[in-house]
Amino acid sequence: MTLSPYTYVTVSMRPDKPSRFSIAFCSAELRARAWLGENGKPCFDLDTSDASVTVSTSGPVTDDDLTVARTIFNAAARYLADCERLHGGESHEANDGEAA
Repeated sequence: MTLSPYTYVTVSMRPDKPSRFSIAFCSAELRARAWLGENGKPCFDLDTSDASVTVSTSGPVTDDDLTVARTIFNAAARYLADCERLHGGESHEANDGEAA
């Protein structure tokens, strides 16, 4: 089943609690880019026409910033591997149904 692309943005605000923003991008129209911002700060964007998220450092790059960057990299690599595996499986399933 194929769903239409969508972006969900949810904001939760409660008295005496930190606000929480949640963004779900489910779209092939998603754009990702890395760039250097003001003063050469590294930035990473995920963006659609509906919403965007930017990740950046708060100052000079620290060990914690490197950990966050590695976590993003590893999560993106896992996402790519899962997409490739599932896409390959769909191609094989489609070919299995064809006459030889």
